[in-house]
Amino acid sequence: MTHDILVPVSGGKDSQACLKLACEKVGSDKVIGLFCDTKFEHPDTYKHIEWMASKYNVQIDWINNNSSVIQESLKYKRFPGGNSRHCTDYLKIQPTKKYLKNKSEKEGGFEVWYGMRSDESPAGKKRYEGKIGEDLYEPYEILPSKYPKYLGKNGVRFRLPILEWSEKEVFEYLGGEQHPHYSKGFSRVGCFPCLAGGDKSKVRAFQYDDFGSEQYKKVIWLGEQIGKSVWTSKTMKESEQQGCLVCSI
Repeated sequence: MTHDILVPVSGGKDSQACLKLACEKVGSDKVIGLFCDTKFEHPDTYKHIEWMASKYNVQIDWINNNSSVIQESLKYKRFPGGNSRHCTDYLKIQPTKKYLKNKSEKEGGFEVWYGMRSDESPAGKKRYEGKIGEDLYEPYEILPSKYPKYLGKNGVRFRLPILEWSEKEVFEYLGGEQHPHYSKGFSRVGCFPCLAGGDKSKVRAFQYDDFGSEQYKKVIWLGEQIGKSVWTSKTMKESEQQGCLVCSI
């Protein structure tokens, strides 16, 4: 079956808003979602992805690059961070690129709606400067280092429909039906936790529930294998060495 619009979804509010918008614009039968499973997600996220498929009556394909955040960190002997986001590159960008290639070669061109917003970060504002949410772009024009020009030749076009939206507008549009973690104090949804994120968000995740506690054990084991610390601050590293953090979790 051909689709007019493909929406990559993470379970987060922005991609959910794009999915809802697309379904309202062309109908659920002309929309397909795409979820890249990093094998490091909270069970609540998997439930929310399934809930969205049912809520919007849309097909969401789940894909994985035969790996996980743990496996990739072991391979590169480091945690994700800085300019080395091997989790994103190998577990999200690469499988998405293959998916888009196969789909466009089989069905022809279609739009990809990405939930990127200018006010999400200073880097994002700079990256999308001059872009307009209603316009269509070839994939390499949005992420030149990630997506090849052949996707554009296949008829794939990217749209950034909520580029000018504020966070408040996104939440208002979703009407309280966003991922439950937002109401629990989490600012983002994705890997639980994002190992490239700040220490505060990691501690919140590790202390959140039993799953978070198990994730902490995995991360400490991983750090021992690669000889690195998941923490970025000196205080957290010292706390871990003294065993104080372990006791709190």
